[in-house]
Amino acid sequence: MNSIQKKILLLSAIVLFSMTFIWGLLTYYNQQTQERYNRILQRYLRMNEVTGLSQHTVTALNNYLLAPSNSLLHDLDTSKAQLLQAKRLVAELKNKDNEFTLANYMNMIDSLLDATELSLMFFGQKNNEAATIRFSDATRISQYIAETTLTLIDKELKTYDDFYRGIIKQSDALKKLGFLILGLITVLLLLFAYWFSLGMTRPIQKLIFAARELSRGRFDLKIDVQSNDEIAFLAKTFDRMRIDINNLISEIQHTAQLEIELQENRLHLKESQLRSLQSQINPHFLFNTLDTLSKKAFLEGSRQTSDLIVSVAGLLRYNLRHLDRAVTLRDERDVLLKYIEIQRARFPDRLRFVLEVDEDCLHVPLPSLTLQPIIENAVIHGIEPLEDGGTITFRVYDGGEFVAVEIEDDGGGMPEETIRQLFDGGGDPGQGHSTGIGFSNVVRRLRLFYGRDDVIDVISIPGQGTKVIMRLPAAIEKGESA
Repeated sequence: MNSIQKKILLLSAIVLFSMTFIWGLLTYYNQQTQERYNRILQRYLRMNEVTGLSQHTVTALNNYLLAPSNSLLHDLDTSKAQLLQAKRLVAELKNKDNEFTLANYMNMIDSLLDATELSLMFFGQKNNEAATIRFSDATRISQYIAETTLTLIDKELKTYDDFYRGIIKQSDALKKLGFLILGLITVLLLLFAYWFSLGMTRPIQKLIFAARELSRGRFDLKIDVQSNDEIAFLAKTFDRMRIDINNLISEIQHTAQLEIELQENRLHLKESQLRSLQSQINPHFLFNTLDTLSKKAFLEGSRQTSDLIVSVAGLLRYNLRHLDRAVTLRDERDVLLKYIEIQRARFPDRLRFVLEVDEDCLHVPLPSLTLQPIIENAVIHGIEPLEDGGTITFRVYDGGEFVAVEIEDDGGGMPEETIRQLFDGGGDPGQGHSTGIGFSNVVRRLRLFYGRDDVIDVISIPGQGTKVIMRLPAAIEKGESA
């Protein structure tokens, strides 16, 4: 992960390198021009030095001839040696433009030295006249050397005139090039600085936007920051915090919803219990009376009437139980058969009941008074309106991970809107006549008892009947009763 500090150091290094490169380039070209200019100036100085040394040699010779002494002779010898050295340096200045003139120039230096030597020789031989003539020759040659030096310098100036002009043009071009490179580097650095700052400010702006949205309660907005520095780490941490807060809010909302559903269920339970209590008018007296009537009917030979009274008593005794108790599917099946016996007494030829039960599946627990309201709803709304009656089929079988319970009738059916109202709690085809418990109440209690919504389903086609399917888990996920 690249840190912001590394990015800043990188930007500083690029700026420093760019400025160093410009300075080095300009310094290099300036140094090259300066060295070439120094070489040309050195040529002029060497030629001018020959003129000065030749005149100094003539002056030293004149001083010695006028007043001979060892010091003046030494001075003359030194001047001749320097002039000879200057001649060798001048020889290095030869080029195609001054080749001929420079050859004559060097010959004149030799002639000057020869005239000086001859003047000294004649002076030593006491031949003053010959020494004076040679001195005059040396003086004349020295003047020629001075004139030739000017001629050579003039040729040098003409030769390097283009160079001087080139130096001026190069200086102007170099100045323009310097400004151009400086401008180009400045633009590139500005673009790089903009890109660099954008890479840092854009993630920060995204974080600011995300923080603003979070302050407005939008915890579902994902924080996506494309970066590889500390800001990316901050964004990921911020996003994890958003997810944790969102999950916490969802959990709180879910808990609140469960509390609301539990409260509603308690209210429904209280209502059911109230209905049950309202119907319990001296239940012991009622049961004793029904038992007496059943025995009297049996003694009088009305066995069917006696069985009917026993079924009614058993049904009433089961319905008066507390609704918050869980029962087994076997218990619900038994009370369902009592209810069917009573209805068969009402509709002996119109009600047909088919029982298809797997006895191994009857141990499954479920809320009390679950099947009877559904069967009662099928009788009242499915079979009773039909002139020829109909058939109710009750099935229990092993569905794998659950026990399937199906209650099917071939009655008039109901539209999709009615089914949706049953599950939404917005409507009910009617309250049960024997229990006061409607279909919607059964749906809510089943869902709360098993802790899932897919425990019951209804399939109905108008004119073709209705099928209620319950999928009862073998292992209850949520052990609260309805």
